[in-house]
Amino acid sequence: MIKPSRIIDKLRSGTPVTIAAIGDSLTAGWMVRKGYIDFFKAMLQKQYPQNRINIIARGVPGDTADSGAYRLKWDILEYRPDCVLIQYGINDAFMGFTTGQFRGYIRKIIEDIKADPEADVILLTSSYIGDNEENGFVEEFYQQLIELGAEFNLPVSLTHRYWKDKIDNGETDFLSLVQYDMVHPTELGYRLMAEALMLLFE
Repeated sequence: MIKPSRIIDKLRSGTPVTIAAIGDSLTAGWMVRKGYIDFFKAMLQKQYPQNRINIIARGVPGDTADSGAYRLKWDILEYRPDCVLIQYGINDAFMGFTTGQFRGYIRKIIEDIKADPEADVILLTSSYIGDNEENGFVEEFYQQLIELGAEFNLPVSLTHRYWKDKIDNGETDFLSLVQYDMVHPTELGYRLMAEALMLLFE
């Protein structure tokens, strides 16, 4: 498993860190009191209590990777983050983008961030949306993130697989993880999303 080594070193040394997150409604924490960013910050602070951890969340409901590439400079890079979380996929899949277009926009985001060599980059997949044809289609977009992670040697947090493993092991059920639309996470779903991300920081 590839881990974000630079920010982990800073966290271990007690250096204050800034983490920025760009994405869609999952990064925004749609229709819940606590989203994955809230759970992640609490978990990270518990693991590194001596640190001052600042997290800047720039999730926009309905957003797609092309918009993320467009707004990256002023929404994320101007804060000079130590680490950037990139979360896209579901909207892109259902709004007419091809996997190739999606991959190209994510590539641009990665390359623009990597122009600052101090910033780690972490890619996140989004929800598992059930045992259905639509989920298979969405996973083609998640596969682009996995392949880009391998190409750029970046950590990839596999939210959808973490959810599926919890369901398959009988630890939870699908309906406990999603809201009425069967896509957006409940607070439990967001907590599991943060748990999956924390595996990269252990």
